[in-house]
Amino acid sequence: MTTLQAAQLVFGREIRAKLRDKAFIFSTVSFLVVLIASIAIPAMLNSGPTKVAVVDSTYAAPLRAVQLEVQEVTDPAEAEQLLRDGEVEAVVLPGPKVVAMSDAPSEVLNALSTVPPVELLEPPAFDEFISIFVPLALAMLCYITSLLFGLQIAQSVVEEKQTRIVEILVATIPAKALLAGKIAAMTLLAFAQIALLSVIALIGTTVADLDAGAISALRPALGWFLPFFILGFVMLATLWAAVGALAARQEDLGSTTGTVQMAVLIPFFAVLFLRDNDTALTALSYFPLSSPMAMPIRIFENTAAAWEPFVALGVLALSAAGMLAIGARIYHGSLLRTNGKTSFATAWRTRSTVG
Repeated sequence: MTTLQAAQLVFGREIRAKLRDKAFIFSTVSFLVVLIASIAIPAMLNSGPTKVAVVDSTYAAPLRAVQLEVQEVTDPAEAEQLLRDGEVEAVVLPGPKVVAMSDAPSEVLNALSTVPPVELLEPPAFDEFISIFVPLALAMLCYITSLLFGLQIAQSVVEEKQTRIVEILVATIPAKALLAGKIAAMTLLAFAQIALLSVIALIGTTVADLDAGAISALRPALGWFLPFFILGFVMLATLWAAVGALAARQEDLGSTTGTVQMAVLIPFFAVLFLRDNDTALTALSYFPLSSPMAMPIRIFENTAAAWEPFVALGVLALSAAGMLAIGARIYHGSLLRTNGKTSFATAWRTRSTVG
């Protein structure tokens, strides 16, 4: 059996095991539910214009001018009854006087008020909520997926060590095939989950009739997010396998995976806290550990030049190649050490004897 065939065998085994894993299925369904709810709820809350009953037709024109639905009535008592029955959200009486049930209707008040004209030199491309939600969603999706799948890689490796199955496996197939198959399977599953969520997000935003400017900005951001995420995940996946191999028991994972967890956590918070700082976000979009989050956000906000994603992706690819070499060496140097937790230095110095 060649190394490629062995890696394909491991790849198939890992895929089948994860597709039967209830935790994996639950996490995927949970992501979908949260995503659909985050799109549907704002759309439902903003569905349809505000309905207003007007007793004096003089006030109908300014209300219609701001896209409010106006119902003209002649009797104030009838208008009040429509309000109590929930048929309208506000009543405009002569004066003018605005009547509502519990909250002052700001849209109606603004329409009837005299406001000086306002000119925005740099108007926002889309709704403020979307400008906050989309970058947060991209960063959260990258962080949570990398952390969950990474921990699963580490747990899988240490489980094979703890049960001594790894000794049987490496006697049959090369360790590099075992590592390659495991990383390829997890990368494919993570990509499939992210791609599914991206497709649902695009379909949901279109069906919910979100701001056209937001949709046009979201498409290239998601298009770039996928390759950045894949390379970023591959870069960390081998390190997750390596720190899993450093542990001899599941209880050791808390200490051996701490460094990699910080490598995922710190860039995530850096992107969130420094998102409004253009200089800092630009730097983060080239730093390999944060570029899968920062560069798609800059693309969404249209602050990245056309050439920048290609350069950042190249830097990330080179970094991923380097991390793969480091992670593979640590993995090989600690895989068969089952008597206790292996230190990083020991694993690095150990000459690989497992193929």
